Amino acid sequence: MSTAATHGGWAQNTRRTLAMIKFEHSVFALPFAILGAMLAANGWPAGATLGWIVVAMVGARSAAMTFNRIVDRHVDAANPRTRSRELPAGRLSVQFAVGFLVVSVAVFEIAAWRLNPLCLLLSPLALGWVFFYSYTKRFTWLSHWVLGSGLGIAPAAAWIAVRGSLAPRILLLTAAVTLWVAGFDLLYACQDVDFDRGRADLHSAPKRLGVARALRWAQYCHWVMMAFLILLLLASHLGPLAWIGLAVVAALLVYEHALLKPGNLSRINAAFFTVNGYVGILLLVFWGAALLI
Repeated sequence: MSTAATHGGWAQNTRRTLAMIKFEHSVFALPFAILGAMLAANGWPAGATLGWIVVAMVGARSAAMTFNRIVDRHVDAANPRTRSRELPAGRLSVQFAVGFLVVSVAVFEIAAWRLNPLCLLLSPLALGWVFFYSYTKRFTWLSHWVLGSGLGIAPAAAWIAVRGSLAPRILLLTAAVTLWVAGFDLLYACQDVDFDRGRADLHSAPKRLGVARALRWAQYCHWVMMAFLILLLLASHLGPLAWIGLAVVAALLVYEHALLKPGNLSRINAAFFTVNGYVGILLLVFWGAALLI
């Protein structure tokens, strides 16, 4: 354990913790949770409900990311791309990470309790599923879809938070988010294919299928994602503005896939971080505006 991990100040450890959990990546799932709440409320949900949904999302994602970093710390230390992460590099201690994990779980459970009884009842299952993802790469190349389903829970959970029950319509958004995340995780995993091939204990779709086929599978995921979003639009009757938003998202996904080729993954950060950061936000802006109008 490094001196920094042992004696780092509160502000310094906070910055390192936010870096460890990639807090800025909250833009991937949070907009879909808010959109799920707005669909459930047919507009803007009650302020307290929306606030506790955001708290629950931050708590759940922080817990899931911290758990993943703890479980994967030895794998991260062996991978040249990830060995500089906070735990393998010693900038945060495992004890500190475990403490942050416990706090994050507590925040999530409090938020679930404040929302409604069904949210509280289902909260351990949601946490258990997102924690389970951290082990899937040890035994299956389908881990990308497990990750997707972990984020896909968000809109359905938000619907339950608003209505206290679940409706089939919101599962179309859950399926869309699942495939969206699986698709861009397939793209991201391509950069680790050589490392994965060197270890018998790690599995991934690029390792099993090859980079070229993994890129095609990512495209298939995003095509089917669009189909689910079209079905949701038809079921929700949101109007022209929502269709414009869907067209913008489709254009972003086409651009994302155009950035990457089997022999050239140099623009992976632009495809993964920049493009996907806008997908959820733009869909929320256009569809949220359509709901409010």
